[in-house]
Amino acid sequence: MGIAARYEQVRREVEQACLDAGRPADSAVLLAVSKTVGTGGVSDAISAGATDFGENRPEQLMEKHAVFPDVRWHFIGNVQSRRIRDIVPCAYLIHSLHELKHARKIDEEAAKAGKVQNVLIEVNVSGEESKSGIAPEDAPSFLKECLALQNLRVCGLMTMAPPGDLSVAAECFAGLAGLLDSLRESAFSDDPGKLEAFCELSMGMSEDWHEAVQEGSTMVRVGRAIFSDEW
Repeated sequence: MGIAARYEQVRREVEQACLDAGRPADSAVLLAVSKTVGTGGVSDAISAGATDFGENRPEQLMEKHAVFPDVRWHFIGNVQSRRIRDIVPCAYLIHSLHELKHARKIDEEAAKAGKVQNVLIEVNVSGEESKSGIAPEDAPSFLKECLALQNLRVCGLMTMAPPGDLSVAAECFAGLAGLLDSLRESAFSDDPGKLEAFCELSMGMSEDWHEAVQEGSTMVRVGRAIFSDEW
């Protein structure tokens, strides 16, 4: 089975999972994580209808954005200050914001580019030391600081679940969904106009996206199940 066929299969499975969770079939975006393939693999996925792709290295983001500027490119890797100027012109959405110095730098570069940069705040719900992200209890103050930046649009939250135990993953995803709901209720009194944008939950990968959709994910990040022959 080739990339196009695997993408189509995963897309159908995501749609069915949404329906099984009592949600509209199109309520979760399938983000094709293309970090392991070149432009040929991206082209194959586009031929099957893919519109959103994820990259975790700035150089690959820039290269593929230059070839396919009309699809939505998501940056899902670790943000480094020195590479923000490369990421912002290419990224539709940055999933991994968890430092205020990076928020301010993104805001600065977005202003230079004449855009408002969409971002997600990465939250370390599981508390694992090996994972990036702010602690859930720090989310209200972090969000407040980000909302004050004019060229930043905070669209929601992102997390990664611990591997191996799907029940633990489900608890992690439920925790992020609960945090989003809490922030929506408490953080927008000064600017309710920004509440509408703050609705995204980026959670779930090839191993655990079913659990993520069940808990309310609006974006699943799938790489191996689409681009690997060995999945």
